[in-house]
Amino acid sequence: MGHSHLPAPGTPTRAALAARRRANRLLAWILVPLGLLAFAGMVALWPSGDTGEVTVADPYATADGVRIDTGSVQRVLEEDCPSAVTLTQAGAQAPQCQVAYALPSSGGAAVPVEVPPEIAKTNEIEAGDTIRYLNLEDVMVDSGAPPYIFMDFVRSVPIAALAVLYAGVVIAVARWRGLRALIGLGGAYAVLAGFILPGLVEGKPPLLLGLVGSSVIMIGVLYFAHGFSARTSTALLGTLFGLAITAGLAAWATDAAHLVGVDNENAYALINASDELSISGIILCGLIISGLGVLNDVTITQSSAVWEMYELAPGASAKRLFAGAMRVGRDHIASTVYTIAFAYAGAALPVLILVSLYDRTLAETLTSGELAEEVIRTLVGSIGLVLAIPVTTAVAVLVVKAVGISRSPEAEGEGAGGVADAAVSVDGDDAVVSGGAHDDAGTRRGARRLARAQRASGRGPVAVSGPAAVPGPADVPGTAGVAGPATELPARE
Repeated sequence: MGHSHLPAPGTPTRAALAARRRANRLLAWILVPLGLLAFAGMVALWPSGDTGEVTVADPYATADGVRIDTGSVQRVLEEDCPSAVTLTQAGAQAPQCQVAYALPSSGGAAVPVEVPPEIAKTNEIEAGDTIRYLNLEDVMVDSGAPPYIFMDFVRSVPIAALAVLYAGVVIAVARWRGLRALIGLGGAYAVLAGFILPGLVEGKPPLLLGLVGSSVIMIGVLYFAHGFSARTSTALLGTLFGLAITAGLAAWATDAAHLVGVDNENAYALINASDELSISGIILCGLIISGLGVLNDVTITQSSAVWEMYELAPGASAKRLFAGAMRVGRDHIASTVYTIAFAYAGAALPVLILVSLYDRTLAETLTSGELAEEVIRTLVGSIGLVLAIPVTTAVAVLVVKAVGISRSPEAEGEGAGGVADAAVSVDGDDAVVSGGAHDDAGTRRGARRLARAQRASGRGPVAVSGPAAVPGPADVPGTAGVAGPATELPARE
């Protein structure tokens, strides 16, 4: 057997290294200026912290002598309303209402907390619940009004338990990458709370705030969670493209559809809080931010799909890689359309029920002020992410073909042997491994791995060929001998 001058498995050639440097340099030339521009915009738009004359009524503010206390419910009864004590004293029949006897957290005897009718109808208050209530005993003396009125439930324990469970599940499954994603999520909320929201209150340009803030969030989240690599950079490039499309469509749709927010109670409160606040601008910024999570999801998935496909078939053409990855992308598009639509439907179920009871056609309902904003948010976000998929896929294919894949023999489990510089081509329904020098065990392992991949994808058989192949023993079960120009491994049923 002649001496082979082929490079060792997993060792990139000089040409591959040069191509890798060129690809990374090209991505850096595009992304570094965009990143610097985003951070410069963040510095220029950074809010001063002065809210000016913007003031809103605090629903949790209390008058002098009124306290907000918490207590644990001991029992719940249907009895005479405490607010009707004067009627009872006069001998009249007092109305019945739900009364929760709560033991104050500060100590003392249980107090009767009158439950409003809308809460009592739900029958949600039970013994053991922790509630928050208004304590009016210092201001309602001899007035006939109830001194203790239900305000809200204390939900800190179940929410904290769910948060801990969520973090534990993410870290257990995704490990360090999941932990980094959770930390990145905290950073994203810091940008939202410290930059975007104060900027909107101060009247900064909402389109720029949304674009700059969202870009900074995506740069930080993607690189922090997935690491610095050509794969992540490709996903970031597709994300920024989708973000730009979403911002442009949101700016047009907000003006064309006259989204002014007067049908939303919270937006109406902001309108009355200050003349400087632009509700349309706030809605525009919200349209941009709302699609970030799904957009990030589809772009990183497409980038990873291209890399994984190329890993299985390094010899596949760019056209073949793009077509295969787009099959994944089309499935993702279909499921994402449902995800966005059902996410809104679940969150706005009371509104949907209410508008369904109106005597209006479906078109009038969907274009009404109550639903128009959410319908446009769904459409704008969906268009942006759908267009981001082919762009991300095309960029990923170009980059992966230039960067190449170099994997060590240890990572492949092939030992010192294996398929050295074998080329894998995907043609129709068959995958062919050809070229290079093969040893018996390495050939069999590589061929079996490709055969398993083909069986999993429902494709045809795998053929292994090479100029220097060592035949495997025909009488040993499970071995794939290579004798002659090619040996075909039939897929198992």
